[in-house]
Amino acid sequence: MGSFRINAVETASRKKPLEVAIPKEMASTYFGKYVFDRPKMFKYLPSDVYRKMTDVMDHGADFDRTIADAVAAGMKQWAQENGVTHYTHWFQPLTEGTAEKHDAFIEHDGKGGMIEEFEGKLLMQQEPDASSFPSGGIRATFEARGYSAWDPTSPVFIIDDTLCIPTIFISYTGEALDYKAPLLRALSAVDKAATEVCHYFYPDVKKVQSNLGWEQEYFLVDEDLYNARPDLVLTGRTLMGHDSAKNQQMDDHYFGIIPERVMQFMKELEIRALELGIPCKTRHNEVAPNQFEIAPIFEGTNLAVDHNMLLMSLMKRIARKHGFRCLLHEKPFAGINGSGKHNNWSLSTDTGVLLHGPGKTPLDNMRFAVFIVETLMAVYKHNGLLKASIMSATNAHRLGANEAPPAIVSSFLGKQLSDLLEAIEKSDKEDVFNLSGKQKMKLDIPVIPEIMLDNTDRNRTSPFAFTGNRFEFRAVGSEANCASAMIALNTAVAEALTLFKERVDALIAAGSDKFAAIVKVVREDIATCKPIHFDGNGYSDEWVKEATRRGLDTETSCPVVFDNYLSADSVKMFESMGVMKEFELKARNEVKWETYTKKIQIEARVLGDLSLNHIIPTATRYQYELVKLVQGMASIYPTDQADVLCNRNRRIIGEIAQRIDHIEEYVYALVESRKVANAIASEREKAIAYHDNVIPLMDKIRYEIDHLEMTVCDELWPLPKYRELLFIR
Repeated sequence: MGSFRINAVETASRKKPLEVAIPKEMASTYFGKYVFDRPKMFKYLPSDVYRKMTDVMDHGADFDRTIADAVAAGMKQWAQENGVTHYTHWFQPLTEGTAEKHDAFIEHDGKGGMIEEFEGKLLMQQEPDASSFPSGGIRATFEARGYSAWDPTSPVFIIDDTLCIPTIFISYTGEALDYKAPLLRALSAVDKAATEVCHYFYPDVKKVQSNLGWEQEYFLVDEDLYNARPDLVLTGRTLMGHDSAKNQQMDDHYFGIIPERVMQFMKELEIRALELGIPCKTRHNEVAPNQFEIAPIFEGTNLAVDHNMLLMSLMKRIARKHGFRCLLHEKPFAGINGSGKHNNWSLSTDTGVLLHGPGKTPLDNMRFAVFIVETLMAVYKHNGLLKASIMSATNAHRLGANEAPPAIVSSFLGKQLSDLLEAIEKSDKEDVFNLSGKQKMKLDIPVIPEIMLDNTDRNRTSPFAFTGNRFEFRAVGSEANCASAMIALNTAVAEALTLFKERVDALIAAGSDKFAAIVKVVREDIATCKPIHFDGNGYSDEWVKEATRRGLDTETSCPVVFDNYLSADSVKMFESMGVMKEFELKARNEVKWETYTKKIQIEARVLGDLSLNHIIPTATRYQYELVKLVQGMASIYPTDQADVLCNRNRRIIGEIAQRIDHIEEYVYALVESRKVANAIASEREKAIAYHDNVIPLMDKIRYEIDHLEMTVCDELWPLPKYRELLFIR
């Protein structure tokens, strides 16, 4: 077993960078090469069809099904010119990944032959089998029918020989079985609510768009070393492994020189991403060794989510070409930083960014204050739900580990913005709020300088930090679908803006001046959402106590955190905003609990197998060699002298025996604990049992194995070690 590991290390060390052919033209010339974007729509669609399509994309107009055949014909012509032979509806089921079923462009021609065909009805919808996708009980296994329906706001694209059509995925009875359908509803809700509030300030605003800029962190490991680690292959993380003597403590990897092999991978990834219309902007080394990041330019949230899901699949495919495996697990290695996916979120109109400011006019300042405060109201009221939206069995390893945002949602604003909101709340001087009849509100605060937003510091311990013209939701996990967090956040903001407008309109109806009413409600909300403001150290024990005092959700058990989806406030919010109904939320929670259980179950089974079939036999073999050594020493030295010379080896023999006993004891207890948990009917209670009873035993097993790794002869150890996995040669 040990020789297999050594061979894997030697093979990895001999790998040379795979040279990537870099296009000679500028990136802007091949950007979107394999995307049916506006220029291609203009070229391949009749002019009236093109106008109707852009009306759908720009203004949310209803799709006219009469143009479907013309759109399909144009898509097919473009696709076939690029060597495409198949098409697929590309959707995002509740598995955190994507799904696709490929069909060829062929039909019988009625004369015994075949003809290439792609009609509008095939573009508009398909009927993939829904029985094997998670539904949380919405559909029974024997009720297989489900529908995928085209999302015309996200352009189709080509992967290899297949035309990929982004779609929603719903059950036969209409419930969403994916992430895209509720995301589109959430984006529609925030558009409607934010546009109506914008009309207080800018009556000409026609649309508000939610924007997203994700930052994707990931690890790369040599494929040969990866294949020699069954835990990495089967679970995405190392279930055992002692710290490397050197890891990230020197801070020399972050923003350091990118290794040559990695650079070649990054180059090819960027080229392929740009060809698919993904606007990759940034690449760099991250904090942990072998950890890297890629980030794009901001896009509309729906498209950004699609692009992130597409990019993650690209990363995995391209990594293998370069002799790597791409790890998207939030915590593949203990003792070093894990990976997140910071979601930078903002709102913009057809005239500007709503969270940018304060501006140069009182009107801009008022608009800025309203949208900042109502976003904070959303985060305050639904802080537990937002935590639930990013919580998972994998991300739970990272949250609160003094490397990522804690498992308490709070918002960092910085001193200047905090001072501004406090001044708005408390000041009643006429030179600050100068109201005169029907005149517009002048938010003139002479004691507060014009805010240069980038001058404020950043707080890496804050899960939801204001960073200039956006909020950064830092707690999202690296392998998660961004849509989960974006559904919760955009719906919560839509609700906050809706309630804000209702209260302002009520004051206006009672005779108040419009801007006086806005100021009154904003001041009330600044006071209400104060508990969510926290600019201090989110890692401290004191903050946990203070957050509890403030009434924030401090729960850390992943299965229990999911309960926030079913709270009265959450259900009311999702239903009132038209995003999801209560039974849909219940079904999704069933999926979350079941997924959590299965992931821990798989990890426990893999850990038990490695313990009994790899680690214990290796430790026993080394123990036997030491026993033979002690016996040999005793045969050639006098007893007193042999006792002295063999004292160390006898101690190690005893330590190995003790640790083997502990491992066997814990593994058998682990099996029994799983049996007890598996017998529980409730998915929620089963998940809690795995969290409370199974995981602690896994931690105990790992503790013993990690100490054995430092005791057993290196030549015999069967698995690649951290010092080998974490440094690309």
